[in-house]
Amino acid sequence: MRNVLFCPPTYFDVIDVKNPFMQGKAPVYKELAQRQWEAARQAFAAAGCGLKTIEAVPGLEDMVFAANQVFAGVTPVGEKFVVPSNMRHPSRGREVPHFIKYFEAAGYRVINLNLTKGEFLEGGGDLLWSIDEKLIWAGYGFRSSESGVQQFASAMRLLGIEVVTLELCDPRFYHLDTCLAPLTPQAVLIYPGAFTEAALALIRKHAAYVYEVTEEEALGFVCNGVSANGQFITSRMTPNLERALQAEKINPVLVDTSEFEKSGGSVCCLKQFMP
Repeated sequence: MRNVLFCPPTYFDVIDVKNPFMQGKAPVYKELAQRQWEAARQAFAAAGCGLKTIEAVPGLEDMVFAANQVFAGVTPVGEKFVVPSNMRHPSRGREVPHFIKYFEAAGYRVINLNLTKGEFLEGGGDLLWSIDEKLIWAGYGFRSSESGVQQFASAMRLLGIEVVTLELCDPRFYHLDTCLAPLTPQAVLIYPGAFTEAALALIRKHAAYVYEVTEEEALGFVCNGVSANGQFITSRMTPNLERALQAEKINPVLVDTSEFEKSGGSVCCLKQFMP
């Protein structure tokens, strides 16, 4: 059973603008956010995942987006490890120590990259395991810096893990998990307009099947869905997503994430896989 870590939306709010979706500061309906978060958790449980929870901390309104604070994995020889993020926004940087403490207690070795000023790395927002965990897709350009991702890639290669680095070019798709979703070991879902031509070439080189969605579909967070044990947990169904899931024989599971979309996040942003 694969465990998934969540942080409850106890203190979730939209306070400042960290991405284009946060402009306008729409009010957050706390009770609705709690219900949506719980429904997302239960969708992962129904897909056969174990549920873990890290305690929310007052003053850390974005901690509910548990994908970003670290990157967790297992080496080819079975050692559990976690790489701390170096977040671009100081308010989010304060979340990282709480996640490191949690993963250390769970038996993960901490791999510190010692990133310098101006070098950023934003965990599972920009770093995505392939479904078979044989490579890592790594995005950079807006929240993670190129140098931060390159240092991460070097550290992973020392562990025998392949990393494919992808440059993002549209600020609306500020994290890789907003424009690329692994579907199967051979297939990915992407919004091509979020990537440079060089990045698109790398995606097509490393994935046998590349399914594309439109700009409108991508802005609806369909690429922020998560493939788990033959299910694709997503906030909405669109024509191109439906075609991709049918082709790959994956069952869609719909969960409402409208409150979290006010802050630029959906299903993938809310979870941290614990390989």
